[in-house]
Amino acid sequence: MKAVMPVVPPEILAWRKRTGAERWDEMWEGVLHMVPSPNRAHQDLEWALETYLRLRWARPRGARVYHNINLAPPGGWPNNYRIPDLVLLTPERFGIDRNEYFEGAPEVVVEIRSPGDETYEKLDFYAQLGVPEVWVIDRDSKQPEIYVLREGRYEQKAADADGWLRSPHTGVELRSDKPGVLTLRLAGDDTTREDLPEA
Repeated sequence: MKAVMPVVPPEILAWRKRTGAERWDEMWEGVLHMVPSPNRAHQDLEWALETYLRLRWARPRGARVYHNINLAPPGGWPNNYRIPDLVLLTPERFGIDRNEYFEGAPEVVVEIRSPGDETYEKLDFYAQLGVPEVWVIDRDSKQPEIYVLREGRYEQKAADADGWLRSPHTGVELRSDKPGVLTLRLAGDDTTREDLPEA
């Protein structure tokens, strides 16, 4: 269910802050989007994916992976930001870190798509920010999609003959062979292959 309130009463905002319900709220050009907390399946996948990427991809490269970071355009904080599930930063992009928020484009944004959420509506924002690559992973089926920025618009990347989607900016490969299972590996290296979330 969607609801639009021209003005949010202060008591609702105070209640959300007091209860922690505002943790995932986003500001879209001055319009508050109140997002419910992710369910357990979403959180399990997010944690497993972040752990894999931190250990297998980020650590060997001196890169970083963060979850639930406020992402704003230059000069946009706090009136225009989104909160992706994960962001991947290469050392060249560490300068966008403002601690409370990131100002500018990380290397990759990861969105775990839940039914009825606004994942696809966020793509224009990420394109305007200049995020080179966005991963969208369906929370339930674990089916991955990779979008690559070309001339200001995202193009969906096709899988190779073996069904792998390769991230051009990280070398991480993703696919979903079985319903509810996301498989990852690094650049064709089966020694780094893992199924997520763990059984």
